[in-house]
Amino acid sequence: MGRKSNAPDWPTLLISDVSITARVSEAVNRGELVKIGPRLYTSLVSDPPEAVVRRHLWDVIRLLFPETVIGYRTALHTKPTPEGKVFLVGPYARTMKLPGATIRVLKGPAALPGDIPYGEGLSLASAARALLECLSAKRVTAESPALPRPEIEEFVERRIRTQGERWANAVRDRARDIAPALGAESEAEELQALIGTLLGTMKARLLASSARARAAGAPYDSDRVRRFELLVEALHDTPIPYREDRAFGAAEFYNLAFFDAYFSNYIEGTRFTVGDAREIVFEQRIPETRPKDAHDVLGTFRLVSSRHEMGSSAAEWIERPETFLQVLKSRHRMILQERPEVRSGEFKVEPNQAGHTHFVDPELVNATLVQGLQRMALLDSAFQRAVYMMFLISEVHPFDDGNGRVARAMMNAELVSQDERRILIPTSFRIDYLGALRRLTRNDDPQVLIRALDRAQDFTARIDFSDFDGAQATLEKCGAFEEGETARLRMPPQT
Repeated sequence: MGRKSNAPDWPTLLISDVSITARVSEAVNRGELVKIGPRLYTSLVSDPPEAVVRRHLWDVIRLLFPETVIGYRTALHTKPTPEGKVFLVGPYARTMKLPGATIRVLKGPAALPGDIPYGEGLSLASAARALLECLSAKRVTAESPALPRPEIEEFVERRIRTQGERWANAVRDRARDIAPALGAESEAEELQALIGTLLGTMKARLLASSARARAAGAPYDSDRVRRFELLVEALHDTPIPYREDRAFGAAEFYNLAFFDAYFSNYIEGTRFTVGDAREIVFEQRIPETRPKDAHDVLGTFRLVSSRHEMGSSAAEWIERPETFLQVLKSRHRMILQERPEVRSGEFKVEPNQAGHTHFVDPELVNATLVQGLQRMALLDSAFQRAVYMMFLISEVHPFDDGNGRVARAMMNAELVSQDERRILIPTSFRIDYLGALRRLTRNDDPQVLIRALDRAQDFTARIDFSDFDGAQATLEKCGAFEEGETARLRMPPQT
């Protein structure tokens, strides 16, 4: 049997004091502990000190600065700044630089009514207190503990959007009560004017666009709009080759439109064999057992095979947003015209979600779509606009059902209208496609979606759709109809 170690079982983090200084020094010499800050040691000797500090940040703060309050911008965001700065409030001012973080303590009162216990020895400033602290800063820089005025407005607007008027009223009341303890009576009046303007009961000058929009009665989802802007930036930075659409002849155009409609419905669970779908589309045979499903396929085909509908880019409506909204509703109605139960052609009136993703609230749909459309003006190529338009519709999810089909139809209209090859999303590419959408929605990473749609367009461009049976055979050979986790789309040879 191995010999049992007599080494002490050191905690992950500890503060050295006179009672253990000698033992800690011996442990450091033996390699059992490493110093990462003033009197601060860790037993994670193999990990980089900055990684230890970042992973155990709040425990580090509890040890080094007990009985302080997490305040200012740190309380509003509940995380360090991108540069690793954390702002606390305590009985004295002090700044400490650690590997991976800088802790700044500003002098101020201890916990006030409404502040939240944040584990042993720490408190988290209430939203009212943190907002008053940020408003009290007379000059805001990158090093400042406060947020710039537009970001304060965005924070309040976002909270009103997500938590409602009750939250806003509670913050106003709390700010009024604690303002004397902070010496922030004028800031409390400023906060009251800001909240009152956002709620429509007062008038004050606002700087943030999302705040001004709410005050004007047209609030939008600023988090989604920020994500749209991320996608625009990534599209600018990602060169994609031009792929000419060769489907000028009637046969090739309609065959390609058929597979567009077929795959777009199959992804959503409206599943027919290719043979059955072919009879529905080209022979108008509606199966008695599944008439609504058949009409979904037929309605999608009518849209994506219409040279009029597919010949129009949303870029034409940037200055006419109401036209854009009406076209969007019209195309949705065309796809789901046989499903009045999903309110075809009308925007949702109830919130919707997919898994853990909550889409844009119904009252914010119109303005969020318009804000998104306006940012489309920054894009140059048809492919860029196609990716953007598909994500815009998918992310807002403006309808009760059929959002994916409408989003892909809008995507391909951007391409077809500019004589570029449309994008098919084959069954075997479904997991990649949906995963790429989630990556942008949940992780703010647009590159995966851009690469996925680049690959899908490249795949579509390599196939000759002039002969239906030949195109189907190529799709089968490339695994386009395969399903499940092991399904993989194989690229056909370059033609």
